This record gives sequence, C-alpha cells and structure tokens, in this order.
Amino acid sequence: MAKGDAMAEVEKSEKITINVGLVDLGQIDLLVDEGFYANRTDFIRTAIRRQLDIRSNALNETVARRTLTLGTQHYSRRDLEALREAGHTVELRVLGLGSIAEDVSPELALATIASVEVLGAFRASPAVKAALAPRTT
Repeated sequence: MAKGDAMAEVEKSEKITINVGLVDLGQIDLLVDEGFYANRTDFIRTAIRRQLDIRSNALNETVARRTLTLGTQHYSRRDLEALREAGHTVELRVLGLGSIAEDVSPELALATIASVEVLGAFRASPAVKAALAPRTT
C-alpha cells in the first residue's frame, strides 16, 4: 500500500475504544500467539465484519427504509452555494462518513442543510457542527 493509499484508509476510519473482559482478552491474545490473527486489531476487525455480514439483510433493509446514503457523502462549498442559489436544501443522511468542507461557513451550512443524520463519522469544522447541532439526530 502506497503512502497516499494509507492516508486515504485512515481518512475512512474512526478510532474507537472498547473494554474487554480479561478472559476474553486472554483468549484473543492466545489466538494471536497461535497465528490465527496478526494482532488484536485484526481479530476485532474480523469479528466486527462477521457480525455485520450476519446482519447484512437487516442492515440493507434499514438503509433503504431510512433512505441513507451508504458510504461517503461530502458537500463542498461549491455544492452548497449552488443549492443556495437554486433555493434548495438537502438532508445529510449517511451510514458511513458524512463530511462538509472546511471552507463552508456556518451561515452557508444553515441555509442549505435541513438536517443531519450520520451513523458513523461526521466531519466538519467545529463552527459548522455547532451551527447544525439543533438539526442533527
């Protein structure tokens, strides 16, 4: 993986912290020691993916029912200015990564984004996040 590819992967991930019981942690470490997984992170990612695969039908149905964008949805300043000029607003509804460009002002965001529902990560400037907080579920 090239350096640029690694940076793109980091941008598409979010760090989480979990507490694991000591016996469970010991079992994970044993599987790592035996070569089943490269490390604890590899085990946890694999376990998460398996659970998501098991529930994939329910996830797909819910995404469709709630009309969520699956993956990444990004709005640039140019996108939002065009919406404002047309007199339109959008709902930012995404399962994955929802982002608003750093050069978007809180005023522009408020004029064009009717609501925000992001299941995953929402990236925007602190000022835009604060302005949209009442519209965020």
